[in-house]
Amino acid sequence: MRQGALELDIVARRGPLVVVVEVRSRASGGYESALASVSVAKRRRLLHATDRLWRRHLMGDASVERVRIDVAAVRFEAGVTVVEYVEGAVVGGD
Repeated sequence: MRQGALELDIVARRGPLVVVVEVRSRASGGYESALASVSVAKRRRLLHATDRLWRRHLMGDASVERVRIDVAAVRFEAGVTVVEYVEGAVVGGD
């Protein structure tokens, strides 16, 4: 979902919870893990895009109680896809 020049990979809803998911992937043997690739700058852009989503689309919806940002880290190892999913992964940080 695009928020101006900013992009959110996945926006999903279950009842009163809206979840923004940042999807990162790396091949096996890469220099850094997919989770480690969520830099401080990326966190700022993600928070900014999520804030814009809130202000433009969700704030007036009384059925939305909260918004969470998660990360899905995908890696490929010996023909197997491995997904590590971290809830609330990028809200805090460095």
